[in-house]
Amino acid sequence: MATLAMKGSNPHSNSPPSAENPVATVTTFSHDCRGVARLDGKAVFIDGALPGETVRFRYLHRQKRYDTAEVVEIIKPSPDRVTPSCPHYGTCGGCGLQHMRPEVQLQSKQQILSEQLELLGKVKPESWLAPITGPAFGYRRRARLGVRQVASAGGVVIGFRQKNKSFLADLETCLVLEPMVSALLPALHVLIDGLSCPDRIPQIEVAGGTNASSLVIRHLVPLTYEDRERLAAFGEANGIRIYLQPGKPDSIAPLWPSVHKPLYYRIPGFEVDIRFEPADFIQINDAVNNAMVARVVELLEPTAKDAVLDLFCGLGNFTLPLARRAGRVLGVESEKALIERARANAQLNKIMNVEFVHADLYRESFNASWNHFAANKLLLDPPRSGAIEIIKSLVEPLPSRIVYVSCYPATLARDSEYLVQVLGYRLTAAGVMDMFPQTSHVESMALFIKS
Repeated sequence: MATLAMKGSNPHSNSPPSAENPVATVTTFSHDCRGVARLDGKAVFIDGALPGETVRFRYLHRQKRYDTAEVVEIIKPSPDRVTPSCPHYGTCGGCGLQHMRPEVQLQSKQQILSEQLELLGKVKPESWLAPITGPAFGYRRRARLGVRQVASAGGVVIGFRQKNKSFLADLETCLVLEPMVSALLPALHVLIDGLSCPDRIPQIEVAGGTNASSLVIRHLVPLTYEDRERLAAFGEANGIRIYLQPGKPDSIAPLWPSVHKPLYYRIPGFEVDIRFEPADFIQINDAVNNAMVARVVELLEPTAKDAVLDLFCGLGNFTLPLARRAGRVLGVESEKALIERARANAQLNKIMNVEFVHADLYRESFNASWNHFAANKLLLDPPRSGAIEIIKSLVEPLPSRIVYVSCYPATLARDSEYLVQVLGYRLTAAGVMDMFPQTSHVESMALFIKS
């Protein structure tokens, strides 16, 4: 039978010689999109393997309850397997599902969400929302690229971390990055290598908007006049903005053009422009973000009679589109700089029925300063840690509708259990959003309606 060797496989193993490169049949997928097989009654999580495949694998870590491993050879491939397009696949850890057909990636993420809700949250949605999707490649407008000077590589290495390693993958292209930025990677190597301090440039931040894309060069020592001239010339020649960051994020300043021009992205369905600074958090996938915002507004059903509370509001990504439909909207965010920019975005878009409040959403949950707002509809868009403290602090009368936007199914499941079992909400609908195609990240959305 023909076999398929995996590109970029690691020749080193900490497994005992007698167990080196065993063969197993993969039965299921784990919550982080690894194939799961069982050997001698013990689960083995195999990176790079798909359900239904027979594979030869290499142990990475042996533990008491389960083992982790990586594929060495595909003996019997799944019909869902495809040949990855990226030349760095198998080495770069930036995205790990290019070996799976995009539509099957989406099905797997839907299954993961369903299992997490049922197993961890003991809840099932009454209906499933249609998945929100966008382009499978070239979608990433926000990224942090590591930079290292590596003598054995002959100069500067730029890229994401290698798969299962702490070293950087040296990228000459990146298929998930914005195509313009990806095309600049070879020239970026030459640029950084030619500076006076290439060993003191630890990272490059990529931030793209509707009007422009930018690179933020982090430098640990002062740049020379020649360095600055070289960087500015690179920006001008390639039509990309260059910022310098000598210290913390608040030290970021424009180099080219020298006059600060705000970046912005547009949410066309609501005629909203969101201005942002290069280090600000924005959703990584423009097409999915636009569809996500529209879905949130659709599910919350805001009218002129409604008061909507948006917790973890950031720059106003959801708040301002909601204000186009609702009577009043209050956005709350724990990062003060984002609140200031959210207020400026409201003025920019001439939206007057919105207010923004700075508050620590975890420390101030109980007796929260925003409880006076008396919202009848609520949007939650928390980080991976979820929103359980906030949900437990909700006061009567409870919002009639809650839309929960989640970047981590496990905490959505935990919080769903409390909303349904304790507060009496119905989990009316849930669905996935493919914000990060080619990766195992599962983004989702859920609608809760008060019975």
